[in-house]
Amino acid sequence: MDIIISGLGSVGRSTMDKLSKGGHNVVVIDLDGQKVEDAVNAYDVKGVIGNCASSEVLLEAGVGSADLLIASTKDDELNILCCIIASRLGVKKTIARSSKPEYVDVFKDEALGVSMIVNPQYEAAMEISRMLRFPSAIKVSKFSKGKVELVEFRAPGDSPLIGLSLKNLGKNFKSKVLICAAQRAGKPIIPTGDFVIAPEDRLFVTATQKNISQFFKQLGWNKPARNVIIVGGSRTAYYLCEELEKLKINVKLIEKDKDRCMQLANDFKSEIICGDGTDHELLIDEGITYTDAFVALGNMDEQNIIMSMFAASLGVPKVITKIDQLSYYDMLQKSGVHSVVSTKNSTADQIIRFVRILENNESDSVRRIFHIIDDTTEILEFPATPSFKQFGIPLQELNLKKRLLIAGIVRDGTLITPSGQDCIMPGDDVIVVTLEEGLANLSDILGN
Repeated sequence: MDIIISGLGSVGRSTMDKLSKGGHNVVVIDLDGQKVEDAVNAYDVKGVIGNCASSEVLLEAGVGSADLLIASTKDDELNILCCIIASRLGVKKTIARSSKPEYVDVFKDEALGVSMIVNPQYEAAMEISRMLRFPSAIKVSKFSKGKVELVEFRAPGDSPLIGLSLKNLGKNFKSKVLICAAQRAGKPIIPTGDFVIAPEDRLFVTATQKNISQFFKQLGWNKPARNVIIVGGSRTAYYLCEELEKLKINVKLIEKDKDRCMQLANDFKSEIICGDGTDHELLIDEGITYTDAFVALGNMDEQNIIMSMFAASLGVPKVITKIDQLSYYDMLQKSGVHSVVSTKNSTADQIIRFVRILENNESDSVRRIFHIIDDTTEILEFPATPSFKQFGIPLQELNLKKRLLIAGIVRDGTLITPSGQDCIMPGDDVIVVTLEEGLANLSDILGN
């Protein structure tokens, strides 16, 4: 696809990196000539220096024949204006980055020139909220309009899961869950029934929210956070505080800017504390030793990491850290901080999913896609349309591609945790986990 990216901030660079490596023809636009030069030298992309809302600049970037324009500057209004102008100049689809929720409602009609709005701060806040609902989870994602959840968690050495083969999982645990992927010693695994869970395995389970809750309860882990300390009064913190108040969760939010504290205090019932979250004594005074969860949402990765490591050293049950330099990720994992969010990475992933759907713009193409385990493994959701010719055949009799697993079948709004005897039927939504790349529709799960 021919794609234009305007704005080479952290989100724009991350998106450029993934799209250019994915074989797309990418043109980047930025006012900063050095950023454009660096991008052209480091990646297989073309560059244009200038204002992305200028018709001349957009035409120079090839907007008239482009498949997609992604406006990812830090200015919400500039991004939207860029999309509107690009749409009128002939680009097929547009994506605008915006941190203001009111624009989502305004631009629901694609005829206005914006095909999709991505809100990095809101998405990060919702991801954190899901983690707090399942504190033992490293990450929680949703499929099939929320009917299916994908939960990533770590198997500690004292877990009753250790030494258990997956074929015996149903005998030991009553909840209907499916462990659909695993990571061991950094390597991805699509497990079979003979797979035996080992200490420190990272496991990925699909199930309904109810069954995952029951599963974690049987493991002795299901204790949702009721008291949370947040450090940093960013837009992400604002969205998170708003969501947690809806869930009746007690929040203490620490922010050192007095004016921002006043704004937050006017908008929320939560306790807003004006102070420096890197001050260990302040954190202890505010109850970090007995809180259920600690969330570091400061502007500097290094400070977030230090605060999170301190919280983990005090035994806080759930510690969540926002970082944008993903090179810090491994260090955090080894320090005992396993839950990490990245606004730039989650936004780039959201854009990549949109691009994949555009690439396969047929009624039977992929509906949702997630990458896990360092992007080595894909989890996809496909509709079962008439183009799939293997209806009514038990899964164990299908000639499925290797390194692939059917992780769920949603039929009439109900999740079926599949066994070998289950079949795919017309109208189903099918969730597939695979180490293979390039699956475009449900028929692609079949081998030759």
